Formats: sequence, structure tokens, C-alpha cells
Amino acid sequence: MLGISVAGAIYCFAVLRENSKKDEIARQQIETMNAEIKRLHGEGEKLQQQLSPDQQNLLIAANRLVAHKDFVWSRLFSDLEGVMPGSVSASRIAVKNVFSEGDQVRAELEFAVLSHDYSAVSNMIEQMNNSGVFQAELRGQDLQKTERSTYTEYTLRLIYSPTYRLSAPTSEVAQNNSGGVQ
Repeated sequence: MLGISVAGAIYCFAVLRENSKKDEIARQQIETMNAEIKRLHGEGEKLQQQLSPDQQNLLIAANRLVAHKDFVWSRLFSDLEGVMPGSVSASRIAVKNVFSEGDQVRAELEFAVLSHDYSAVSNMIEQMNNSGVFQAELRGQDLQKTERSTYTEYTLRLIYSPTYRLSAPTSEVAQNNSGGVQ
């Protein structure tokens, strides 16, 4: 009995010693990782200090967008396509801010479109505001002249509030997108 007890005690001490070695190795790895994290945080802060205010705002908006995984780009493009007539083309989309109101994710966007016809853009803005998905507001227009044609770039401020229901485009948009054929 005494021999078995001594053998068990020796085995327990060997396991304890092995666990202590593993514990020390884990502590050293943790210290190394913490030092690496501190170094990377320092580099990140240096890079952020080098950014212009516009780049910092864009970085903040991008981080918010990543944090809100409920925001679906394909849904935004689908919703935009549903309200844009065929005579209006998107030229630029910039995310200014992403925020939550209650349980709904919303995005503030700068949206620029190109068109030869102001009334088409005006009708598009009206349809956006009536859609329940967008709040659109015209912010500016810039006449563009090329060798072949003259068109205007219209800049809009959009508040996008995606819905989770499927919606069919209205017949007016379907007509505009298909060239007037139903």
C-alpha cells in the first residue's frame, strides 16, 4: 500500500511539474502577444494621426459599417435600381455615416447621378421620398460638357432605411427602365 501511495505521489508531482512548465510557457506567450498588441496599437495610432480629417471620418464610417453587419450592399443597390429611371445613371456613392434607430440600421449616403433631364431626377427624388426606404434631398448640381454631349451631375443626400420585405418596382419605374414597354 505504501509503495502504491509513493508511486502515486511521484506521478502527481511529475504531472504538477509538467503543468507548471506548460503554465510558464503559456505566460511567456501571453506576454509576447500583449507586447505585440501594444506595438500594433502604437503603429495604428501613428497611422491615424497621419490621416486627414476627411480620411478619419471615412475610417469611422467604414468601421461603423463593418460593425453593423445587418447593412446589406446588394439590398441598397436593388432598392436604388427600383427607384431610378432609365434616363438617370448613378455616378458615385459615398457612405457618410451608419447608425441605428431602434433595431433598424440606417445609412447616410452621398449619392451622385448623371442625367440630361432634370425632370427625370426630380421625379426620381419624389419617388425615393415616397418609397419609405429613402429620404432624398438634392444638394447640388454640376453641368458637365464633353465633346459628344452635355449632362448634369446631381448630388443627393440620402438616408437609407432598408426594409426586409420584398417590393416590386412601380409600373412607372418599370416603364422607364424598359424604355416604355410594359
